[in-house]
Amino acid sequence: MRLKKKDIFFETLENMADTIVQAADYFAKHVANLQDVLLFADEMKKYESKCDEFTHTIIIELNKTFITPIERDDIMELTTSMDDVMDGLEATASRFYMYHVPDPDEYVIQFAEILRQCAYEIQKAIHLLSQKKLLAIREYTIRLNDLENQADELLRICIKELFAKISDPIELIKRKEIYERLETTTDTCEDVANRLESIIMSNS
Repeated sequence: MRLKKKDIFFETLENMADTIVQAADYFAKHVANLQDVLLFADEMKKYESKCDEFTHTIIIELNKTFITPIERDDIMELTTSMDDVMDGLEATASRFYMYHVPDPDEYVIQFAEILRQCAYEIQKAIHLLSQKKLLAIREYTIRLNDLENQADELLRICIKELFAKISDPIELIKRKEIYERLETTTDTCEDVANRLESIIMSNS
């Protein structure tokens, strides 16, 4: 019996989710012990370029496919929000290099762990989407919302600590932007959850 070929849209979204997991894993692992900042930024750029290619594949396929497995807008918005997650991770990694921040602190490590968990939730949800198990996705969108709330709280704590402990204004600006970028990236993970929620509502 010949296996049914997987839909190109779902397959590409799965590849994208898998790449986000690999990138978030790499980010969390290396940010905890950053030895070579340039190598770190370069590796994250490779993951980001890979996601851009998947986005490009989806745009090409949307332009030539008449019938899509879910609404065209849903596919495009989901793709864009997943690409934003990858962009956020890569942009943060490049800041460590540009700002000469070779020693991420405990808060950066905590943000990285939240983002790593978000990536795994996105991956599980996207693989369920491919199987059209829409209602089962809810568990992961709820979890993504919870993780984003944790990141909000962490941002409040680390900004308060930053202003209490760092007197050098340049150092303060650099650290503050990195924290805020990390928190904004968790917002993009929540955007993925919101896109998935709207797909569940319009297809079930």
